[in-house]
Amino acid sequence: MTDQAAEQRSGQPAEQPAERPAGPVLSARGLHVDFGVRGGRRARAVDGVDLDLAPGEILALAGESGCGKTTLARAMLGLVKPSAGTLSYAGAPMATSGAGLKAYRRAVQLVLQDPTGALNPRHTVYEAVAEGLRIHGITDNERDRVAQALSRCGLRPAERFFLAYPHELSGGQRQRVVIAGALVLEPKVIIADEPVASLDASVRGEILALLLRLRDEFGLAALVVTHDLGLAWSIADRLAVMYLGRIVESGPTEEVLSAPRHPYTRALVSVLPDSPVPGPMVLSGEPPDATSIPAGCRFHPRCPALASGASEAAGVAPSCLRTPLPVLGAEQDRHHVACHLATATPPPVVTMERDE
Repeated sequence: MTDQAAEQRSGQPAEQPAERPAGPVLSARGLHVDFGVRGGRRARAVDGVDLDLAPGEILALAGESGCGKTTLARAMLGLVKPSAGTLSYAGAPMATSGAGLKAYRRAVQLVLQDPTGALNPRHTVYEAVAEGLRIHGITDNERDRVAQALSRCGLRPAERFFLAYPHELSGGQRQRVVIAGALVLEPKVIIADEPVASLDASVRGEILALLLRLRDEFGLAALVVTHDLGLAWSIADRLAVMYLGRIVESGPTEEVLSAPRHPYTRALVSVLPDSPVPGPMVLSGEPPDATSIPAGCRFHPRCPALASGASEAAGVAPSCLRTPLPVLGAEQDRHHVACHLATATPPPVVTMERDE
């Protein structure tokens, strides 16, 4: 619905989205996150990432389990301390302690995967949504703020839900309460970890439509962590694909999914309906081990292009085995790929229509 249509329907001027500042609202440069594991080894969960999130943008961070996407999201929330690299919010270095970190966590909010686990079963909906206000010492107009947040998330009339407990709500309603708990603080960014993974298929579309509406009406930026490329195709402006701690392909969602260039992305896309990749691709070999990053391209032990001889035919097989690839840049309007074969061959020309 356009702003003009909304104005005609309600009889009131349509609310205009907030003006979006220039430059990224959230940035990572050279980000590394290491963890110690048994035996004195180090697991490189995030192994060099450059990433920008623009105001009002939905960026999907995709990859299989263990690729580092959740750790990257937690680092960008300030919940995990980076081993190296920098994080910036609105062009300034992210605070790591005190009042600065508290203010940052008000501006950048988390939406968890499981709404049942995220909500205290002994707290009413009102208490759940008001909790953030109380933590941050916001005491003025608490009731109005809670009601507005619930209404924005489609729980209307909001007062009807104030005294309800989580077990009295449907799964979709619980997830809306979780999102309302983030929105009540009027953040600039939401980081959502698998926001619809635990919901029924009939409810998933409603929550995704809600995220899109919040982006369009309030200029809210969102980093959505997912293993589901179908979800990314539905809502994301841009897609970043991670493998073994590093982004291996990124760019506008339609470009990446219509013409995937990295063999790993091609394998992920191959199982989508109407995929531009002919036939499902099954990856061989063991899942990646973050304590032992392979030499050369980190994907080469499982790479179908290397196994089939395509890399050798293109003359890049030695590079795949021995030459490390650089960290991908963070430019938002470019389709980047970290692959010796992809950079040595022209990109495929494929079209893939998005359902409206």
